[in-house]
Parts: sequence; C-alpha cells; structure tokens
Amino acid sequence: MSLFQRLVRFETDGGKICYGEAPSSDVKVGDSVQVYEGSEPWSLVSRGGQARIAKILCPLPSTPMIYGIGLNYKAHIAEAGFPVPEFPTVFTKPPDALNGPDEDILFLSEGWNMDYEGELCVVVGKDCKDVNEDEDPLAYVLGYTCGNDASARYWQMPARSGNQHGYAKSFDGFAPIGPVLVSPSVVPRLDELSLKTRVNGEVRQETSVGDLLFDIGSLIRHLSKSTTLRPGTVIMTGTPSGVAAFMQPPNWLHDGDQVEVEISGLGTLTNVYRLKTKP
Repeated sequence: MSLFQRLVRFETDGGKICYGEAPSSDVKVGDSVQVYEGSEPWSLVSRGGQARIAKILCPLPSTPMIYGIGLNYKAHIAEAGFPVPEFPTVFTKPPDALNGPDEDILFLSEGWNMDYEGELCVVVGKDCKDVNEDEDPLAYVLGYTCGNDASARYWQMPARSGNQHGYAKSFDGFAPIGPVLVSPSVVPRLDELSLKTRVNGEVRQETSVGDLLFDIGSLIRHLSKSTTLRPGTVIMTGTPSGVAAFMQPPNWLHDGDQVEVEISGLGTLTNVYRLKTKP
C-alpha cells in the first residue's frame, strides 16, 4: 500500500508543506529529502525533486478519528492492579487532539496531574470495516509511528470521569505523533520493536512491543466491527508500565518538562509540556 518507506511531512525554507522520503527514522531539520507529489500520505503518486527540511511536521495534516487502547501491556495491567480485560479497552480522542513532533503540549493547571504514555501508533491507509478472520488486518495499515497519549490524571479520577478515559485525554494537542510514518514493509516483526519513554532524559518506560495483550491485528479487527475506519485514522495501541501515576509517590509532569518517546526503527518523538497562560 505504501509508496514510501519512511515518510516525513515537513515545511521547506520557503514555507511550502511537502512529503518526502526520510533518509532514516532519525530525520532532522536540515536534511535534504526526495519529495513526493500528493496532498495525503495514502495518495502519493510519484517523487519530485529534492527539498531541505526547515521544520518537521505531524505526519498527518488531520485525522478523522483517534482511537486509544487502555490496559494493553501486561506489565502495565499488573502495575495498575486491574483484572486482565477480555476485550480491548477502547476510548477516543477528537481530531483536534492531534499534534506533531517538537510541538508543545499545553495544559491549564499544575493541578491537572499531567502524565505521559509512550505508545506505538498505527495509521490506517484505506477504508476498513468488518475485517474477518480470513483477511490480513495489517493490509489496512499505511504505517507506524511513535505517539504520546498525554493524560490529565486529575480529570481521569473516577469522581470526575465516571470511570471513562476520554475526557482526560482529549484536550487539544494531547495526541502528538511522529516524527516519521514508517511503512509496514520496513517493520516485518512488530513484536521485536522496543519502546522507551524519557522525561528530561530519565528513562521512565522501557519495554518490548511483544508485551502487548492484544496485538495490532486483533485491535484492527475489533475496532472495525460494524465501524468504518477511514484513511488517516490513528490507533494508539496502549502504553507500557512506568507511567507517572503509578510511581510512589506519583511523579507528575510540570511546566517545561520534555518527554521523548523512542521506538526502535521509528525514531524519537519529542514534546515539551507547557503550562498555558490564560489570555
């Protein structure tokens, strides 16, 4: 499905927004890349010339839907003290939660108890509905990328959420992904990927994607039941153990803290949490 191997969406020195073939998952400002023609990552048709990256952008210009999966790493389920779910725990984030690499994650109060959740993310590349057992669900995957399911735990507490995840995770910019979108052809074994989350350089999460309870194919089958997953849909597949909420005591993020989510072969997503000043 993918024309690309490692797709980067970027702004040129002249302010033009382009897609290009990144030389590696560790693409950086100043790199020169071959440019693709097309306005959406699932409809790129050919390569143009070369362009220099002035700013790396979110791999997607927009998304129809972001799905989040809770309690999907076995070690995370254990640290949370919850029973092992029989089916995926699904919540959604609105399109405006989408954010990109090196963009700030804005929150309104230190009392929000801000947290990070490093995650492997899947981007759907074509309409997907009712995937049956005879189909390969990974055939609907356009690519993989790093993500951070930013969470305001204050709003996730049962007294304020009714035990629903969504509101605490749905604020604008609370779903950064990037820096590149990597073709499935480059990632033959998802279970061999390693994920690491750092806060101001300190490793907080470190695991193998093989610790997932529900694998990517199972998630796509489940989410597509009587539901159309449109191109550009993002699936945030869950976070491993090591979130701030379950540290003793909880080690919440503060204004200016930098969070890096690194997945082997997919690059490193970096964002800074910023306390938003009211106008």
